[in-house]
Amino acid sequence: MQYLKLYKQKTTSADQAVLHIHSGQWIDYGFAASKPRLLDEALAKRKDDLNDIKIRGGLALTPIAVVECDPHQETFTYASWHFSGIERKYHDEGKCFYIPMLYRNLPSYYERNLTVDVAMLTVSSMDANGYFSFSISNSASRAIVDAAKMVILEINPTLPQALSGHGGHIHISEVDWLVEGEATPLPTLKSAPPTDKDLTIANMILNEIHDGATIQLGIGTMPNTVGALIAKSDLKNLGMHTEMLVDAYFDMYESGRLNNTKKALNPGVGVWTFSLGSEKLYNWIHQNPALASYPVSYTNDPHMMRHLDGLTTINNCVEIDLYGQVCSESAGTRHISGTGGQLDFVTGGYMAKEGKSFVCFSATYRNKSGELKSRIVPSLTIGGIVTDPRTQVHYLVTEFGMVNLAGLSTWERAEAIISIAHPMFRESLIQSANAMKIWRNTHRKSF
Repeated sequence: MQYLKLYKQKTTSADQAVLHIHSGQWIDYGFAASKPRLLDEALAKRKDDLNDIKIRGGLALTPIAVVECDPHQETFTYASWHFSGIERKYHDEGKCFYIPMLYRNLPSYYERNLTVDVAMLTVSSMDANGYFSFSISNSASRAIVDAAKMVILEINPTLPQALSGHGGHIHISEVDWLVEGEATPLPTLKSAPPTDKDLTIANMILNEIHDGATIQLGIGTMPNTVGALIAKSDLKNLGMHTEMLVDAYFDMYESGRLNNTKKALNPGVGVWTFSLGSEKLYNWIHQNPALASYPVSYTNDPHMMRHLDGLTTINNCVEIDLYGQVCSESAGTRHISGTGGQLDFVTGGYMAKEGKSFVCFSATYRNKSGELKSRIVPSLTIGGIVTDPRTQVHYLVTEFGMVNLAGLSTWERAEAIISIAHPMFRESLIQSANAMKIWRNTHRKSF
């Protein structure tokens, strides 16, 4: 077949493929599981032959060879769209930069602004029609290869072939070089076991979900705990529209809660843009017509979400202040993760008819010295990033309660937010709110 002939013509080794990279170029590794392993290692070997190589990636789940080999960034400068634990460590060590983004805009950055000299992405095996699937990393992969002057694909046969609404595949005719990788185990993600606080918060949110609702779960233990409780509940005919496909959705499907039958948008199909989870989740994705990956510009578009009656979005945060500003990506100046799609879904959840967006968090945490600290603070820590502006925040939930901030004045917000703080911090928060002129003394509540 013609496709097999093209395949053979374009197949080369990783070491040969990266010889096409020249000093001063922009290289793109894509997002999450699309990061290449063999090509990354081969490029790292060229450290002494090249200079000024700029690399974009995001949510890397395995060590990055070009960073490991060049800690002082003499040749390679790496920047991430969203930090994983590995990238956070690199950033702490001065080896990695962050690229601010609103996740729904990621494809448009490539379409309108960014230079991509070489795209190097990991994909699934080629199908009978000459297509490679972007598999569990649709996201902005199509936009990246469309912007690229050269496309080099690394094949991992272990990757599932994900069916796509659009933007989930690339044809052999569009590829410059292919590198055949071994069947490498896929990166997995397992949430920490839920705490009693997590379960208390999750149960409060569960009571707000009705039959036929569409569910979005963010990354982290708290959203996954909600999904696990949904799987054990008696809710019916739930839908899925999410950026991240996680194990909780498979559990909801297996228990009969998730069937997507009541969705006005993409009825009968669970919509997602990237996935991280277990092997059973990846097996569920493979050629499954009940699941469709889309570019993030579709999944995270609030104007799409508004058609999903009862959309319920569930995310978490690091810190919130008395104005209602939510920080979900940094601890002061220390960058932790990224904006990602949280603001997209906070907005979309509110726009949908009978929709609700929840930002949930434990009211306290312990710092490195073991001191109990409040996540609710008078104003965000210096250097803290506003992920969700106060004008867009809907429901906030801690183990001490749930409040709806939509439409509230500054004094009403202060009262509501302090009411879900840990009791031992409430008096000091009231004093701060009073000093900030956002406390109504004539109506002091007793919490």
